[in-house]
Amino acid sequence: SFLFCKMGIIITTTSQGCKHAFVDVSLSDLSIGLILLALSLMVLCTCLILIVKVLNSGLKGQVAAVIKKTINTDFPFPFAWLAGYLAILVGAGITFLVQSSSVFTSAITPLVGIGVISLERAYPLTLGSNIGTTTTAILAALASPGNTLQSSLQIALCHFFFNISGVLLWYPIPFTRLPIRLARGLGNITANYRWFAIFYLIFCFLLTPLAVFGLSLAGWPVLVGVGAPILLVLLVVLVMRVLQARCPQVLPKKLQTWDFLPLWMHSLQPWDGLVSLLTGSCCQLRRCHCSRCWEQDEDQEKLKKIPMKVLE
Repeated sequence: SFLFCKMGIIITTTSQGCKHAFVDVSLSDLSIGLILLALSLMVLCTCLILIVKVLNSGLKGQVAAVIKKTINTDFPFPFAWLAGYLAILVGAGITFLVQSSSVFTSAITPLVGIGVISLERAYPLTLGSNIGTTTTAILAALASPGNTLQSSLQIALCHFFFNISGVLLWYPIPFTRLPIRLARGLGNITANYRWFAIFYLIFCFLLTPLAVFGLSLAGWPVLVGVGAPILLVLLVVLVMRVLQARCPQVLPKKLQTWDFLPLWMHSLQPWDGLVSLLTGSCCQLRRCHCSRCWEQDEDQEKLKKIPMKVLE
């Protein structure tokens, strides 16, 4: 709490100093806004990196073992299923105390990264955090004047029940806990191709919303005409991917794998070589074609050929 309080004071002081610093500068509001946006993102990233460093250095040894055992422990049979719902209540309660789901999720993310909290336990904690953050809107609605209390409370309750519906949709049935599998899959891809995380953020949170917004401005017929074929292709790919993983025998032999497509359409390796070439940092990325990385790949192949008993 003291750390976040000090960070808030520093950021507030910095913002006030920046505001006074731009008083006598002949810059437009847009330019000043972009400068402050860049500075705030820099401060935010620096704080997150420092939080990860502090947690990584402080939560080691017996401390990490105790926290890991406490948070990831399940109830004995037949009440093991209650542990996830208790984690939802804990996430909601802590978020209610700090009044910020961003602070809570930013705190548990590095704990997941260093292995203190499992991904299966971080998922209900995050869902609970989404519920706890609705209390801010409810408290603000209750503090509204009498003539706007009803409308404000309706909006706040819509926010609350929307998040409750998300929990009921994506958690009670184990099969529907797709975000866990998606997070693990995206994490494995990012571990091999570091640039994929940046591409994912830009594509999902910038390019796709801009494309949908632009098509919607052109009219619903254009949006449906362009979006429907894309959704159909994605649905076909998803169905084929499930069939290839679960029951490939129902598919023709050629469709049991994606090898019938060009390599750049079903593998990130060609794109990784392109990104490595453009950034000039091939040795920092995986699957490049320099002699050093070829030697590392050859060493890994040699280790795979050694029997497990010999390694033990």
